[in-house]
Amino acid sequence: MKWNKYRIRTTVQAEDMISYTLGEMGIEGVEIEDKVPLTEEERKSMFIDVLPDLGEDDGVAYVSFYIEPEKDHPETISDVKAALSRLSDFLDVGDLTIEKTQTADSDWINNWKQFWKPFQADPGIWICPSWMTLKDAGEDDLVVSLDPGTAFGTGMHHTTRLCIHQLRKYLQPGQSVLDVGTGSGILSIIARLTGAGKVTAVDIDPHAVEFAGENVDKNGIDRRNFTLMAGDLITDPQLRRQAGLHQYDIVLANIFADIIIPLAAVIKDNMKEGGIFISSGIIDTREEEVRRALLENGFEILEVTHSGDWAAFTVRA
Repeated sequence: MKWNKYRIRTTVQAEDMISYTLGEMGIEGVEIEDKVPLTEEERKSMFIDVLPDLGEDDGVAYVSFYIEPEKDHPETISDVKAALSRLSDFLDVGDLTIEKTQTADSDWINNWKQFWKPFQADPGIWICPSWMTLKDAGEDDLVVSLDPGTAFGTGMHHTTRLCIHQLRKYLQPGQSVLDVGTGSGILSIIARLTGAGKVTAVDIDPHAVEFAGENVDKNGIDRRNFTLMAGDLITDPQLRRQAGLHQYDIVLANIFADIIIPLAAVIKDNMKEGGIFISSGIIDTREEEVRRALLENGFEILEVTHSGDWAAFTVRA
């Protein structure tokens, strides 16, 4: 089988946000190429011991994605270009030239598996690929079995780790949790396995909801207390009602600023008075915009935490 490959020339600074944006658009199989040296932690998370000499980091990155030819319509690439153009308003995205080629199907969508092994997302919490067995966990450690498929969220990214850390800090046993933009379901699953009672996970992408459901089952979670929903909470008042009005002690949103800002205006519909809203996926250049949106919508800022170039807000309704 042949695939159409689109290779976007951008900057190292923008590669994460572009990858995230493509994922939110439902585009599968994103690859990143750059010359940024790996950290010691990253080297330990890979199976290979010797890496090729990529030369000096020049700040240039390439983000590639694949589309089946029969699904590759002109409006798809037009939508991608429009989304990337919007990112340029607040981020150095480079020249954004896009090269199109065709490649043979060599099981590329699963090739990434050989480079991923179990790791700690937070002290005492391990993420383990569903096709592997973890041998290094302590007796009291939590091991989450996860297969991200084509959904966003393995737990390795700064934004997800920020959310996990804050969730563990504020979650009380039996509390209800709403996860907006659940992706692979990682945050919802950790919430349930660390003591949450009712958990609802929502994503705009039905495929992500499907993958999240598979991960829920892999972790032996009872579906009677775990609800998965597809749709847009921001624009769909009926979906907000279906999710449960004023029912949640904690809301999680590991998305990005362009979604968190409008979400801040409506998410109180689903929160209990005094509930906690933890939002992450915020590049540091957008931090003040998110802060203003949260304050304008009556939230009390409890904490702003950082990791790398990313920020997370923990606020009270």
